[in-house]
Amino acid sequence: MATLRIALVAGEASGDILGSGLMRALKARHPEVEFIGVGGPLMQAEGLVSYFPMERLSVMGLVEVLGRLPELLKRRKLLVQTLIAERPDVFIGIDAPDFTLNIELKLRRAGIKTVHYVSPSVWAWRQKRVLKIREGCDLMLTLFPFEARFYEEKGVPVRFVGHSLADAIPLQADRAEARAELGLPDGPLVALMPGSRGGEVGRLGGLFLDAAQRLREMHPAVRFIMPCASPQRRSQIEALLVGRDLPLTLLDGQSHKALAACDAVLIASGTATLEALLYKRPMVVAYRLAPLTFWILKRLVKSPYISLPNLLAQRLLVPELLQDDATPEILARTLSPLIEGGEEQTRGFDEIHRTLRLDASNQAADAVLKLIGKTV
Repeated sequence: MATLRIALVAGEASGDILGSGLMRALKARHPEVEFIGVGGPLMQAEGLVSYFPMERLSVMGLVEVLGRLPELLKRRKLLVQTLIAERPDVFIGIDAPDFTLNIELKLRRAGIKTVHYVSPSVWAWRQKRVLKIREGCDLMLTLFPFEARFYEEKGVPVRFVGHSLADAIPLQADRAEARAELGLPDGPLVALMPGSRGGEVGRLGGLFLDAAQRLREMHPAVRFIMPCASPQRRSQIEALLVGRDLPLTLLDGQSHKALAACDAVLIASGTATLEALLYKRPMVVAYRLAPLTFWILKRLVKSPYISLPNLLAQRLLVPELLQDDATPEILARTLSPLIEGGEEQTRGFDEIHRTLRLDASNQAADAVLKLIGKTV
């Protein structure tokens, strides 16, 4: 069997997870495959020769990006030159669109097949990016069906492969087992998930704790659980808890365990809403931004919804409370009926979970091999 050479570039931990799953699936079909590019520890464990540490691409925030821009541009230029010289059978850019889409464009012009895995949010804002994607990308692999429909309409070759989280999370999570593992008693339990970044917790942490206090007035037996994304977030939450009397269990990480254990969730808009959906936990989605940022986004964003559950359902399946609508009273009142109800949400979640549960890594591997004519 001829050796296959596949180049991949991932820019952050989520991409490293997707990349390693795809590499495993490709190796199962072509054991002789060789991997080059940039990836993290999981991709390197699958055999990727990484040209430089993936961490050099993981930059958050505009100011930080500006500070690192010369290095990022230099690395990207060198990467393009190296890959054109190496002539891989295919290049796969995994997420990180601001870095990888430009590479795809240059490699495709040099006659190398290109794949982009994980759609940027072009359907919501900066829709003109789809023109660059159409020019630079032989195939787009999407995690969600509504994204695939958007690309089909815009004439971009696309394949919906499903979401690896939907494969990993069971269709029915065992609530009693999760509570036993966390040492939590029976009774109503609400997860509070104000986000993983300092700014999010700064804007939403106190608000969520205020809403929890209001909810306790309605349901005296209710308890709360909050996974903290890092030691810094835990310290931030502990500072907000001073002077409050709440039956709240803080966890270090373990967000999946918290979701499995709880009855309902108060959650910041973001990828965690997909995890809550896959665990079939009724939720209220809340978000607050700086007023100017919100004003600008309202004019840029073309989507009627902000949360993934609603985008996937293509209807208002979960309540979205934004800016001035996100008050402790309204959050508590909206969450209250979901603690012992929420069946309409959970039925919708189950339907979506089954739609996304396609064995994503194998679907993606099949699509890549079909593109380059190497199907087994």
